[in-house]
Parts: sequence; structure tokens; C-alpha cells
Amino acid sequence: MKADFSRAAASYDEAAVLARETGRRMAQRLDYVKIAPRRIADVGCATGDGIRELQRRYPAALPLAVDYARPMLAAVKARTALFSRIAGRAPRLVNADARRLPLADGALGLAWSNLMLHWLDDPLPALRELHRVLEVGGLLMFSMLGPDTLKELRAAGAPALRAFHDMHDLGDMLVAAGFADAVMDMEMVEFAYASPRGLLRDQRLLGVRDGMLGAMDFRTARRVLRAWATQRRAGRLPATFEVVYGHAWKAAPNLAADGRAIVRFRQP
Repeated sequence: MKADFSRAAASYDEAAVLARETGRRMAQRLDYVKIAPRRIADVGCATGDGIRELQRRYPAALPLAVDYARPMLAAVKARTALFSRIAGRAPRLVNADARRLPLADGALGLAWSNLMLHWLDDPLPALRELHRVLEVGGLLMFSMLGPDTLKELRAAGAPALRAFHDMHDLGDMLVAAGFADAVMDMEMVEFAYASPRGLLRDQRLLGVRDGMLGAMDFRTARRVLRAWATQRRAGRLPATFEVVYGHAWKAAPNLAADGRAIVRFRQP
């Protein structure tokens, strides 16, 4: 999918309605979190809405925009105000895979990832890597698509629709990655399209059509889209996206590097 994301950099903003909305709702959750991170990163930053929001909230923090598609990082740079560049406040651009971040252990106070981790067949290695690069007391905040995404197309018989991880499985992955105090919730966001072409266009502009819908020959696609058309409500085609939100903290370790237990004593 890397080539698809790279090609979509110029068209991404035109169709990124869901990403903007989930990013806004993620940011609202930060209203209730008291942190003052020294370094922040938007991992899977696309064109940079997330890192710009984090910069607004944490102006003293060093901002990192991380993406494995170089054209997306070029779009972040192009959308950075000239004053920010002159003042040295432009995000640092990091071309990297979320599973292999070129960051030191404990480098970040806040790691943010909006609608990216679900494109990994197995998010656990990325979650472990995010745990590694967070400092003790650092926060991971993310959103991902859940298994009921495009349930209408699944009901219509789409044979290769991408399968997404359940919220409870993601919670288990956070624990396995070493995170503590994980909080998960989800919501259903429904779009309505006048015709199948609208959904196909949006997915193409985002660079995820093949990754989301899978390969379908012409005959199969026609059959699926006809079946979807029978689900019209008020003349519109429903398209549901299940959005899973999560945040978790990096707690102090209980074991030393050599395997010995760490016991902490506190004065009363």
C-alpha cells in the first residue's frame, strides 16, 4: 500500500473527512489529560493535521511528523506556515515505518496515531515500538478502524474486504506491548452516498481503495455493488465506519534489564 499512499498525497485532503473528524475527537480527549510533553510525534501523519493540532496544544514541545510515504511528508512541509519555518517551529519530518522508528528509547512524551495502525496486518510490533520510544509516564493516543467498518459491503458479499481488529483484542495487544491503564471506546460513523461511485472515489483519493476493498474482478464488483444498492435508505447508500479510540500510558518497569524485580520504597 505504500505506493498507493504516496500517490494519494496530492488528493488526500479532499477526501479525508473521517480522519479530520476522528482527529478532532481525539484532540477533545486531550482536554482531560494533564501532560507537558517535551517531544511529540504524529505517527502516520499523512498531510499533517494531527501534528499541527498537537503543536497548537503543546507549543513548547519538539514536533515530529512521521510517515513512511515521502510525498505525505512533503505535503506536511508545504502546509507549514512560512512564519513557523522561519521561527524554527516547523515539524521535523521523519520518513519511517511505525514498526522501526529511528528514535531513541524514551524519546517521546506523547505519541499520536490517527487511523493508521489498522493498515498493519499485526499492530502489535508497532505498539511495542511505540512503547519503546515513549518515556516513562508518556502517553499513546490512537484511533483505528474496527471490524464493523463497511458492514454494508460485507453483507453484500464483498469477498476480500479488509478485516480489522476488535476493540478487546487491541486492548490485549496494548497490555502485551507493555502499556498500562489502557482505555478503549468506540463509535459508529455513518456516511451516505448517492451512488457506489462516491465511496470508490473517496477510497481512491485516500490511497486505500485496494487495501480496504481488496481485489474484485468486474463481475464480482458488479454483483456486490448491486446488492449494496438494495440497502438504500431515503435514496442514499449507507457506509458505516467503526472507529476505535484508545489511549494508554508507559508505566515504570517492574523488571530490570537483567530480569531482577524492581522494588520501590516511598517515604510516608
